[in-house]
Amino acid sequence: MDYTDLVSGLKNSFKKGTTKPLAWRIGQLKAMDRMLAENEDRIIDALKSDLNKPAQDTIMAEIEFIRNDIISLLRNIKKWSASQPVTKSLVTLLDKPYIHPEPFGVVLVIGAWNFPLQLSLAPLAPAIAAGNCGVIKPSEISPATAELLGELVPKYMDNECIKVVEGGVPETTELLKQPFDYIFYTGSTVVGKIIASAASKNLTPCTLELGGKSPAVIDDSCRNLETAAKRLLWGKTMNAGQICVAPDYVLCTKETEAKLIPVIKKLLNDWFTGNVEESACYCRIVTTRHAERLNGMLQSTAGNIVIGGKIDVDNKFLEPTVITGVTLQDSTMQEEIFGPILPIINIKDIDEAIDLINSRDKPLAMYVFSENQKSIRKLRDNTSSGGFTVNETILQLSVEELPFGGVGSSGMGAYHGKHGFDTFTHYKPVLEKNLGWLGEKLAEFRYPPYNPRNINFIKALIKNREMPSFAFLNYLLSLAVGTGLGILYTKYATV
Repeated sequence: MDYTDLVSGLKNSFKKGTTKPLAWRIGQLKAMDRMLAENEDRIIDALKSDLNKPAQDTIMAEIEFIRNDIISLLRNIKKWSASQPVTKSLVTLLDKPYIHPEPFGVVLVIGAWNFPLQLSLAPLAPAIAAGNCGVIKPSEISPATAELLGELVPKYMDNECIKVVEGGVPETTELLKQPFDYIFYTGSTVVGKIIASAASKNLTPCTLELGGKSPAVIDDSCRNLETAAKRLLWGKTMNAGQICVAPDYVLCTKETEAKLIPVIKKLLNDWFTGNVEESACYCRIVTTRHAERLNGMLQSTAGNIVIGGKIDVDNKFLEPTVITGVTLQDSTMQEEIFGPILPIINIKDIDEAIDLINSRDKPLAMYVFSENQKSIRKLRDNTSSGGFTVNETILQLSVEELPFGGVGSSGMGAYHGKHGFDTFTHYKPVLEKNLGWLGEKLAEFRYPPYNPRNINFIKALIKNREMPSFAFLNYLLSLAVGTGLGILYTKYATV
């Protein structure tokens, strides 16, 4: 397969200026919104097929998530796309310096299987708002959703500027050989390194939304443990834990652990009426291969499985599982779990939690359940993570004013809201000067032959601080009347 013609066609559309007018961008965003609204039932069916995802989860975390992003983009697109004046200095007093937002060109969006609709279209929407052409490569691991995107996008959107490429690793590999202007990838750290390496060959900028082992610290000060456990467990069981920002493991004291376990048991029984496997509210593992990986983790753990542990690889089912007595050497701590397994590691205090977190790669998210502001600030200020959330999980993604992205091995770059528009925009610095006599006269000191008497004035003029107005006005006067007053500015033009 060769995608040279496909990418060349998109580049030609971009060069013709098709995507730059606001009318085109707004029209395409509205078309995407209409596509989601008119095909809600089909999208729900596709995600049910791929992940056994409940309709509520699909509506909340996939369809409406994207539609809300589109509303924000439509509301702000004119303001965000306009040139932005910058503060003038003495040097640019008579000039017009500003920042001009412009699209990169043709962008590649490589989606992920765990939220196969959202993670394909949520990056595409700001790319369109910024004026880019785009190629979507949905994940082949969620085939029903990928096929649906391949059918619907050409029907609703401009096929000269927006393309969908279906397929697996070979197709992605060939796409990465093309000279895209920007690459946006969501997935694992291992594949993220491959994407970054491929992008470097064309010096293509990229955003990598990766993952990692996101810790949840439960402080002894957390008195409302039932609410904390609900939010923790929701973040771990939603999508069967197949979320890049799902809490990966818990850090707490033995005393807190002893209180937490019975609360989790009761919640799971209440939520899934004592039979998780038959519940319509619980997802499946995406493939048997992923289920086998999780089963390997369970079979190799040296910890104690105190809740759950039942797995049916053939039916891609794994019930929510809690493991105590876990150490850093355990099988569950060697890689991101990406499933409904929750190891608990005991710590003595907050300082030990900080040391443990800092001994590992920087996570995409960090969760703290505490009612002690001193502990919260200490954890926030002495650890590094893509995001930091207090007394909640997952919902930080719903705040569009907050950038979503990783740091270190959990990724680079960010998006959501204005941050998404910024990701797909090159902010071109522009300086407009006129050719009038006054501006030229004021700047003549820069040309040879140099006059040593100008040095003090030059120092004052180019320093990034306010210059005494008398000195500057005196200089202007000396130039205007051509008298010996010019000597005075060398005396007063100091800071």
